[in-house]
Amino acid sequence: MTDLLHTLPTFPTSSYTHLLPSLEKNLITTVDLLTLDALEIAKRAQLPVLDVRRLANAIVTALQTELGLSIEAGNGVANNGSVHQNVQKTGKDNTRLRKTGSEVIERWQTISTLDENLDAALGGGIPTGYITEITGESGAGKTQFLLTLLLSAQLPPPQGLSRPTLYISTEAPLSTPRLSQLLTSHPLLTTLPPSTPSPHLSQILTLQTPDLESQDHILRYQLPVALQRHKIGLVVLDSVAANYRAEFERPDARSGAAMGKRSNELAKLGQLLRDLARMHDVAIVVANQVADRFTPITPSAMRAAAVHPTGETKNGPLSSPLISRSHIPIGINGPILSSSPSLPLHSSSAPTFPPSQPPTSTFDPMTLDHQQRWFTGWGSSQCMTENQLKTPALGLVWANQIACRIALIKEPVYSTVNEIGHISTDVRTAGEEESGRGELVRWRRWMKVVFAPWMEGEREGRGIEFEIKGEGVRSAESA
Repeated sequence: MTDLLHTLPTFPTSSYTHLLPSLEKNLITTVDLLTLDALEIAKRAQLPVLDVRRLANAIVTALQTELGLSIEAGNGVANNGSVHQNVQKTGKDNTRLRKTGSEVIERWQTISTLDENLDAALGGGIPTGYITEITGESGAGKTQFLLTLLLSAQLPPPQGLSRPTLYISTEAPLSTPRLSQLLTSHPLLTTLPPSTPSPHLSQILTLQTPDLESQDHILRYQLPVALQRHKIGLVVLDSVAANYRAEFERPDARSGAAMGKRSNELAKLGQLLRDLARMHDVAIVVANQVADRFTPITPSAMRAAAVHPTGETKNGPLSSPLISRSHIPIGINGPILSSSPSLPLHSSSAPTFPPSQPPTSTFDPMTLDHQQRWFTGWGSSQCMTENQLKTPALGLVWANQIACRIALIKEPVYSTVNEIGHISTDVRTAGEEESGRGELVRWRRWMKVVFAPWMEGEREGRGIEFEIKGEGVRSAESA
């Protein structure tokens, strides 16, 4: 029963201390008590049937009370007296899931990005009570968004929560120089009324988790205490994937059993963070890394490439020296291999695709390659090319643990060179026509809400464009 207190941290175990050692010795979990017959469990653990049934009923009652399923709609009387007394002492019930629409609206609180256009794109800001993920490649602006949230959460409503914040780092330490720069240069923070409390670095708590074992201990034991003691309103985990990648992506850990263990750990982490966000009404924001996505080459893509036997495509000659010496003719169903003397045997790598061609996927709509375009943040837009596709780390298992995913997309901008060699001031992104590409000029960045239950409508395209300046993050429209 080592998982009982993980499932129900407030469960009163004092009345069942004579049962728990035997249940733990026989590897009986909380799920077993809820699903198996009491007689079968009693035989396995050699315990009285009535005591096992009484423990199972107490666990069911505690779960129903915590989820709000045992509270009568009329008078709010709970079956579990201890939990109901705790609600009366605190004056509010953060554990209930059964709420009316008006109750949800009244308790809806968000943290602002300090930019009106970005807040509008997010549906008001980053809400409390949920896990929000910000994902993107290196240099996309994840840390800049997180640092802004650490300061804005300290502001009074509607910009913030008037509560301290907590930053949990798994990689680089907290960038206090950048925070100080934001405090002294951001237009909104420097023009606060004298009666409004200003954000301060002393209101940002920090923790370091160098490995997965320490991360689990901090999140499971130290984080709940910190939330209760300091009344924290925002928890930032930067990043959620670093320790899992270091632990499970080693060459000796890439087995099916290791991936199954990682999935189990991610599910436990998601449950823990969701419970903390709901019970303490805190916003939990995690940063996530991305990896390049390699999409399968379909027959239509092969035909679109139109590889000529002389080694040329629609885009021009193939550049590889090996390809220039030997080529494969491409058929409808893929490369044609032959040992006939009249048709020499060729070898070739994947064909080059036109830059403007939209991402391809498999024809089966039930495959992950097809469906991930709508929950990863990359691939659903026709303005992206094959070499721009990314996939957030930790896979589909982690995507099911979060309530909202925000993708930060960046593209390089190049100057263009005309026919006589003059550099034009007109710039083009990597997704546009690449002929005449000059030097890298700058980066363009977009913020896109991939999925969120409080957002309505389709979220197509790259999203809203934003810029990172010395005074902070702001939308391109505001600039």
